[in-house]
Amino acid sequence: MRRHRNVKIVATLGPASCDYEMIRALHEAGADVFRLNMSHGSHDEITERHAIIRQIEKDVGSSICILADLQGPKLRVGVFASDEGEMLEEGASFRMDLDAAPGDATRVQLPHPEIFEALEPGATLLVNDGKIRMKVDDCSESHANCTVIAGGVISNRKGVNVPDVLLPLAALSEKDRKDLEFVCELGVDWLALSFVQRAEDVLEASELTNGRAAILSKIEKPAAVNNFDSILAVSDGIMVARGDLGVELPVQNVPPIQKRLVRKCRRAAKPVIVATQMMESMIDSPMPTRAEVSDVATAIYEGADAVMLSAESAAGSYPIEAVSTMNNVACEVEQDPTYTQIIEASRETKGATVADGIVSAAREIAETTNIKAICCFSQSGTTAALVARERPRVPIIVMTSMVGTARRLTLTWGTNCVVTDPIGRFKQAVVASAHAATELGYADTTDQIVVTAGLPFNVPGSTNILRVAPCDERLIFNTDPE
Repeated sequence: MRRHRNVKIVATLGPASCDYEMIRALHEAGADVFRLNMSHGSHDEITERHAIIRQIEKDVGSSICILADLQGPKLRVGVFASDEGEMLEEGASFRMDLDAAPGDATRVQLPHPEIFEALEPGATLLVNDGKIRMKVDDCSESHANCTVIAGGVISNRKGVNVPDVLLPLAALSEKDRKDLEFVCELGVDWLALSFVQRAEDVLEASELTNGRAAILSKIEKPAAVNNFDSILAVSDGIMVARGDLGVELPVQNVPPIQKRLVRKCRRAAKPVIVATQMMESMIDSPMPTRAEVSDVATAIYEGADAVMLSAESAAGSYPIEAVSTMNNVACEVEQDPTYTQIIEASRETKGATVADGIVSAAREIAETTNIKAICCFSQSGTTAALVARERPRVPIIVMTSMVGTARRLTLTWGTNCVVTDPIGRFKQAVVASAHAATELGYADTTDQIVVTAGLPFNVPGSTNILRVAPCDERLIFNTDPE
């Protein structure tokens, strides 16, 4: 299914989008990647949605990417004697401790000894998505006495954030480990890892997945921002999870962080998703706000690989309209000459390897001559990612014999993936590329394309050849070398 845009759309599935008809409608409206949120839904429900996606993929004949998003550790207060909770006034004293007794207006249980071990006087505790803010006055390994800085109602099992402390908690809870094994055996393409604080969190997940899925690190904590370079180095991709990030950091810090992270991901040729609250008003409204449209457009102008819908498509009243609106915004932005100027001005091509040089040359040739598409053969996906990093003005057609590679690359900017039979000779590669370009409608038999490949074939990371080729197969057979 040909898209008339390069940025990809991620749609979260949920109660509002759980049957064949709706999921297919979302795909046809523009969803390239479907997110399975492991925080919601049983394994049986996840299995059913996964099967539906794969059936739709078969029915429409295009690769569809599946992203499983792990829940991560959840830090919550205990329960209160009153089901309504308690009102905490600004300036009041409040204690958190390990005592399981029901809470009141002066204290409540915080059943996470790891937090008390890491806390220091002056640290901040946030409750209920930051609506309540407390400052730690004194603490021990079993309690923290706090002063309420911003008050509100605190009630049973509200979430707790500790923004300025590196917590001695693994990114994978026991539930996450079970979910990880389940979705890897099920067959997902990407695994989103929550609660990442350091590179070691990603390495632990990578060891458990053992190559069965690519790892997408969610940047949602200040520690992850501080350690971003090392986290990016060991991750296959990144999600800028602005919801939690905006709770733990001042909201004005989030836009510049988003811009920096997107550019670093592009420089590293690793896909990046901008996520959370992109069109939240569309949960209840068929139209987004103008500010939400601008937010989506900003992420696209920055060069993000994908933009994501969460509750809008999972639980909202207008999931198809949300995807369609995001698709329309993307198409409009990418037709703007300013978009091309911004994307090209931010290009930072590295030339450390032969493959870097090949893809840079392919982009330059395509943009300075009448080339209709860049076709790259990529088994591992590395070469395709390098071509996408260039953000060329012409379409990128990725040829691969690996179904998993085609699905995984569906998350990457500008890629149009075609699953081919294994290729043994370069002439076969050129013919297959010409056929794909004409079949997909990117070129006709009077046009030319650029073909990149690696010799010997089917060896990951061996890209070392570039060819400008005609789309007329008769000319290929008459002129191309073996």
